[in-house]
Amino acid sequence: MRLKDNNLFKQQCFVGGKWVSAADGAVITVTNPADDSVVGAVPKLGRKEIAEAVDAAEKAWAPWKSLRPLQRSEILRRWHSLIAENIDDLAMIMTMEQGKPLAEARGEIMLGMSYITWYAEEGRRVYGETIPSPWAGKQPMTIRQPIGVTAAITPWNFPMSMIARKASPALAAGCPMIIKPASMTPFSALAMAELAARAGVPAGILSVVTGDAAVIGEELCANAKVRKLTFTGSTEVGKKLMAGCASTVKKLSMELGGNAPMIVCADADIKQAVAGTMGCKFRNAGQTCICVNRLIVHENVHDQFVAGLVEQAKAIVTGNGLEAGVTQGPMITSSAFAAMQTLVDDAVAKGAKIALGGKADPKGGRLYLPTVLTDVTPEMRVFREEIFGPIAPVIRFKTEKEALELANDTEYGLASYVYTRDLGSFYRIAEALDYGMVGVNEVALAAGEVPFGGVKFSGLGREGGRQGIEDYMETKYILLGGLAS
Repeated sequence: MRLKDNNLFKQQCFVGGKWVSAADGAVITVTNPADDSVVGAVPKLGRKEIAEAVDAAEKAWAPWKSLRPLQRSEILRRWHSLIAENIDDLAMIMTMEQGKPLAEARGEIMLGMSYITWYAEEGRRVYGETIPSPWAGKQPMTIRQPIGVTAAITPWNFPMSMIARKASPALAAGCPMIIKPASMTPFSALAMAELAARAGVPAGILSVVTGDAAVIGEELCANAKVRKLTFTGSTEVGKKLMAGCASTVKKLSMELGGNAPMIVCADADIKQAVAGTMGCKFRNAGQTCICVNRLIVHENVHDQFVAGLVEQAKAIVTGNGLEAGVTQGPMITSSAFAAMQTLVDDAVAKGAKIALGGKADPKGGRLYLPTVLTDVTPEMRVFREEIFGPIAPVIRFKTEKEALELANDTEYGLASYVYTRDLGSFYRIAEALDYGMVGVNEVALAAGEVPFGGVKFSGLGREGGRQGIEDYMETKYILLGGLAS
């Protein structure tokens, strides 16, 4: 790996301010999805070692929460600066383990940095309140206090920005955090920990542990010292974690599966809608929770939209993310790659037509061609399931009511999109879409300043914005009496 700073590539866990290996020497091998070459190996920690990481976090909590918010802010700002200084190395590490093109990796890192700067300031604005009293001689008030030790389980598709989005509000609030990154992409998390230590984050405040997901998850859920768990991943796993946390009554935030619709109205700017689809559907090879999953297009502009989308998608360059000019990398695993063909075959068997792609890339490996399907119906798996790949299903509609019924016909409710130039349509559709987020003539939803999260089976809680720090704090009510003269 060609890095300017080789110390950013860590093959040990970071626990209590120390780089450690598994007591029994067990490791997990990490491979590059572009060619299956070995990137490195990380420790496979056991449950006892995870408990020790929790103990280290609890020990470090008291002095960390006692710091003034400005002091924590300054440390977070130094972390941000070090990430910016090392962005080329961080992008290289991410592309090697995750597969996305270097330009996308840099974009993800910059998004993650926006959360760190936001919470470096937002931690200084965690206000309590004085409440107009219903009693004479008494004054009710509230203060906000850090919840305690927190834990984060992060996904492979955004191995850096998910950490920044979770760790920065926790640290800003005065909480320690233990991060369990995906076993397929641990090196970005470990590099982030190295930079956090250089920035002055005290020992035990930010730890990164790797190992078997079930083993680590069980300990984090059952350990009463962990007061808050945040998870980004599948709905199936999220449900198990929620059940596991019931015995210790933890605070939870869950960003789970998605099935994002995009409604393209008859009056939409089709060029703009196609550009939005390209940026949303094929980013990260479609392996994104807020990628548009179903394109619901008015019959009057359907053919124009499909023609424009096919033309644009043909320009996508697939390949190894390290190669110049590549705009779409490989699928993360062989099973994810195989799932694409299964979805296409199911759709075609039920009447869908392939306008583009629909098969493995002749270049080989885990590259799947950008695919556009038409004549898609609700009976097809591509309509019902989260695709998580470069397949764009297009569905016709006639009326606004029909479009909304199609869009809301899912158990998920994370992101949704609508393209229209009519003010009335914008308001009606945005209000009626049963999702946590709606992009109107825009698909770039995430930023440090705004809340991110879903409803229904897409999870609970919000990350980003002023709401993102609230899940790491408790509201304490204080009643001050004896004030009567």
